[in-house]
Amino acid sequence: MPYKIIFMGTPQFSVPVLEAIAKSSYKISCVYTQPPKKSKRGQKLNASPVQISAENLKLSTRNPNNLNTDEEFNFFKKVNPDIVVVVAYGQLISKKFLEIPREGFINIHASLLPKWRGAAPIQRAIINLDKQTGLSIMKITEELDSGPVMKKIEVDISSSDTSATISEKLSKIGSKHIVAALDDIFNKKNKFIEQDHNNANYAKKIKKSEGKINWEEDAKNIIAKINGLNPDLGAWFEYKKIRYKIWKASMFDKKGPAGIILDKNFIIGCKDKSIKIIEIQREGKNKLLLENFLLGMNFKIGDLID
Repeated sequence: MPYKIIFMGTPQFSVPVLEAIAKSSYKISCVYTQPPKKSKRGQKLNASPVQISAENLKLSTRNPNNLNTDEEFNFFKKVNPDIVVVVAYGQLISKKFLEIPREGFINIHASLLPKWRGAAPIQRAIINLDKQTGLSIMKITEELDSGPVMKKIEVDISSSDTSATISEKLSKIGSKHIVAALDDIFNKKNKFIEQDHNNANYAKKIKKSEGKINWEEDAKNIIAKINGLNPDLGAWFEYKKIRYKIWKASMFDKKGPAGIILDKNFIIGCKDKSIKIIEIQREGKNKLLLENFLLGMNFKIGDLID
């Protein structure tokens, strides 16, 4: 008799894991994902990447606004899954659900637990100038990201890595390890080890206000913020009351006052060293390489940013 698996996930990060399970000998009974979201102009609804992938794979899907209802609880009990695999689903799961599957809920979390529990582990690791991050395959318990861990896979963070590149790396790694993890669980070869809760820290959800660049910081910290907030919120500054987002930049050895445009190439001074912008976006406009951006930019050397 085949095992019954429910998969829960929403963003693109979840898709490779879903597809790896679907293409294995395991069968997915149902896929849970967040409801479609309105586009920025509100003209249409956009299904989540997991929804699109599940439909392409001919899998049954459910996308309740609220998971913790009697309707969904009764559905879960009716399916009676052997295990539930969760990858960035986006809703908290209550205790009564956690008690249904025989093998519980397992989660693929994008950090080396107990470091960076919570909503934004990849972004926080990059902004914090961590040299390493990774994946943890863990069992879900009531307390956020605090369950025992069966496997950790480490990944180095380079100075050029962004949240997008690290997310892609970790997503692919998760897809390569999930089937073997399921094999170990069902064959009773798995070993879940309790986390060291004394060393836990939390990756809070990123607020828009955190994206503002403080030029009094060292250049390496500003670059880390730019990389950590790419491709979502973006790190930003204001110049002549117009907001600009920097999507890509590099550290430059030229020194000068913090927040001052130092030369004709729009090099900006920081507390230590300076930054050279590579890709930038004026609010309401498209992203541009700096050389194209400067063609229509009226600025003076010595101007103060913000």
